[in-house]
Amino acid sequence: MSSVVVATGVDAVDAVRWNALRGTGFPFLRHEFLRALESSGSVGEGTGWQPRHLLLMEGERLLAAMPCYAKTHSYGEYVFDWSWADAYARHRVPYYPKLLSAVPFTPATGPRVLLAEGVELRDALAAFIPALREACERRYSSWHLLFPEPELAAACAQPGLLRRIGVQYHWQNRGFAGFDDFLARFASRKRKQLKKERRQVAEQGLEIRRLRGAQIDEAMWERFFVFYQMTYARRSGHGGYLSREFFHALGAALPDNLLLVVALRDGEPVAGALNLIGEDTLYGRYWGCIEDYAQLHFELCYYQGIEFCIEQGLARFDAGAQGEHKLARGFEPVITESFHYIAHEGFREAIDDFLQRERASVELYQQEAAQSLPFRKDGED
Repeated sequence: MSSVVVATGVDAVDAVRWNALRGTGFPFLRHEFLRALESSGSVGEGTGWQPRHLLLMEGERLLAAMPCYAKTHSYGEYVFDWSWADAYARHRVPYYPKLLSAVPFTPATGPRVLLAEGVELRDALAAFIPALREACERRYSSWHLLFPEPELAAACAQPGLLRRIGVQYHWQNRGFAGFDDFLARFASRKRKQLKKERRQVAEQGLEIRRLRGAQIDEAMWERFFVFYQMTYARRSGHGGYLSREFFHALGAALPDNLLLVVALRDGEPVAGALNLIGEDTLYGRYWGCIEDYAQLHFELCYYQGIEFCIEQGLARFDAGAQGEHKLARGFEPVITESFHYIAHEGFREAIDDFLQRERASVELYQQEAAQSLPFRKDGED
């Protein structure tokens, strides 16, 4: 007989057992990544992200795991429900705490349920979803599943779970032999513009390096943390969600999954972009700089990642959420999904009505955005 157990930290399961589950080729669900978040204080007490991971156990055997968090705010999620929280507040109904199955601060589509060999996704969900609904009836306003992989999304198309969609911009590897082969797909004017952007970076006296594993030493992590913090300071006036200790822990725990692209001026690092490497996908995550240089963001965050994917034979480059300017660089608009269980019947109906109307506009936007891609059309040079 199996049962669902709630773990208040990933260390409730040892790393070997956790990483033996199917789905941990997705780097953000590896034990090391989740533990780095927890051990560094980036999630946990005082952060509004309390780990409440679901474990499906059969005696001592771990059948499945679903990372989950009790949230007291909606920061760091990238599926925006602030208007829902405001509506609850206006009606004097508490929206927080809520439950969230997602990777903190990481809007990357991938697995959300990890499975032992021989365990089917439908069987794990048959245990997890009723447990989550029961928790919502007792303590939480709602449960939210963000950026699930397609198989999980299809399995969540069931009564009571509200589907929401969004758009991100992903680069797709069409078997390119090199960066110039990729550019050959562009219309002439747009191809020239991209080449001009890359030349401008070189003309500013910047040296670009890609660092892997042990090449990213303690001093470089310290420098990168400064870049990361400056990005948030410029955007929002406060520091980033992730602590200095997180980056050091990540570097020690998952060196083979890391690609840090840095720009140097006179030998000194002035900017950097951190990526995680999955089984077939490169994930662009964090970037920052101490000085503004023309086109440097595009070079570090997009063009270097595209070149790396082509060289390594990776199928896709997910460079992060938002950023309509990615279209002009050959990133294609793709639909992302999330699912939401709303315990309050009245709010469930209102949110469902909103999501149905929102879906129509998002689907139309995706179709229109695809027309803005820089690729040659029939008859064009």
